Amino acid sequence: MDMLIYTYMEYIVPVALIIGLLALSFKIVNEYERLVVLFLGRFQTVKKPGLRIVVPGIQKAFRVDLRVITMDVPPQDVISKDNVTVRVNAVLYFRVVDPEKAIIQVEHFLVAINQLAQTTLRSVLGQHDLDEMLSEREKLNENIQEIIDKRADAWGIKVINVEIKHIDLNDSMIRAIAKQAEAERERRAKVIHAEGEYQASEKLLAAAEVISQNPQALQLRYLQTLSDISTKEKTNTIVFPFPVEMMQSIFKDNQPKQK
Repeated sequence: MDMLIYTYMEYIVPVALIIGLLALSFKIVNEYERLVVLFLGRFQTVKKPGLRIVVPGIQKAFRVDLRVITMDVPPQDVISKDNVTVRVNAVLYFRVVDPEKAIIQVEHFLVAINQLAQTTLRSVLGQHDLDEMLSEREKLNENIQEIIDKRADAWGIKVINVEIKHIDLNDSMIRAIAKQAEAERERRAKVIHAEGEYQASEKLLAAAEVISQNPQALQLRYLQTLSDISTKEKTNTIVFPFPVEMMQSIFKDNQPKQK
C-alpha cells in the first residue's frame, strides 16, 4: 500500500508542477494593454491583446496601460515674477504611446512624469506676474503642456493636456487685490462721469449757439421753464429771471403806431 502511494506521488508531483507552471505562463492581455517581455533580461517583444504565454524564470513581463491617465499634480508653492507667493495645483492628462520606452528608458514612469510636472509647473509660473497667472491661464496651460510633452517623449509618453486647477492666495494678498479692484472701479466711474460732463457741455454749447442766433428760441425756452415750474412746484409765488430783451420786445410791440 505504501509503495503504491509512493508511486502515485512520483507522478502527481511533477504533473502538479507542470500544471502550475502552465497556469503561471498564461497571461490575458486586455485590449487597452500591452505586455513588454524581457528574455533573460533583454528586451524581446511587445505582446498585443489576447492570451499570451510567458515562461516563468526565463521571461519577465510588464503590463502597460495605453489609456489616458489623469494625474493630479500636488499643490506647489510658487513665487511669481513680482514676488508674490501663491499655491498652485494642476491636473495632467497623458498616455503611453511607446510601451518599450516607458519600461526600459525610465524607472516607474508614473513617478517620473509626476515629478517632471511639479518642477515644470514651478519653473513656468515663476516667470510670470500674478496678473498673468490669473488672466492668461489658457496660455500658461499650453506652455506647460508643451514643455512636459517634449521632455517626456524620450519615455514614450504623450502629454495631451495640462490644466491649472487652483491658484490660492494668502489673506493679505486677497485684501490687496480687493482694494485694487475697488480703486479701479472708482477710477472708471470718475472717467465715465467726466466723459458725461464733457458731452453735456458740448450739447449746452451747441444749444447756446442756436439760441443766440434765434432770440425767439430763448423766449420759448423761458415759457417752457415757467410751465414746468407751475406744474411741478406747488406754490403761489414764482420768481424767475425775465430778460430785458424780451421786455423791450413786448413794449415795442405794444406801442401805438404813429400815423
